[in-house]
Amino acid sequence: MKIKKSWIIIGVIVILGLVIYSNVKNTFNAMQILEENIEGKWAQVTTDYQRRMDLIPNLVKTVKGYADFEKETLTAVVNARAKATSVNVKADDLNPAMIQQFQQAQEGITSSLGRLLVTIERYPDLKANQNFMDLQAQLEGTENRIANSRRKFNQATQEYNTFIKIFPKNIYANIFNFEKKSYFEAEKGAEKAPEVSFE
Repeated sequence: MKIKKSWIIIGVIVILGLVIYSNVKNTFNAMQILEENIEGKWAQVTTDYQRRMDLIPNLVKTVKGYADFEKETLTAVVNARAKATSVNVKADDLNPAMIQQFQQAQEGITSSLGRLLVTIERYPDLKANQNFMDLQAQLEGTENRIANSRRKFNQATQEYNTFIKIFPKNIYANIFNFEKKSYFEAEKGAEKAPEVSFE
């Protein structure tokens, strides 16, 4: 009788150990997958911003052909692009300060491009230039891609943050050092759309 009881106890302990191991393993793997998803979405955000930066030299080159165009406006765009390319935030270092630094650099480009496009209104020949019109369309499409990528990044971040906060997953998250990730938030005043016209 004693032998049977000890085997039952050992069996229960083994089964309990397997259940706990399976739960921990599945939770850990799920957190890894969600974290990788955030990193993939961040890579897409930076890729879309890079596409915008790649369009800027062509835009500047097209606009430069107009001799009387405001040089300080072009210089502001070029300088903002240079500043933005110097800020590199890696997916494994997505803390609020780094994301804000990245956003501020990108905001500089957005602002200078807005001023450039407003200034172009005074140059009907430039507005009618096919190359310029193509670049404008690409730039508009890129801005839409950026907005979409940022939205998807924030959704992935929310999914991950929610997952690591739910009990008992929050215990495992603390044990394995899975920390809350930061969102890509709008700049103050971003709710006001800039006055930019392409017509």
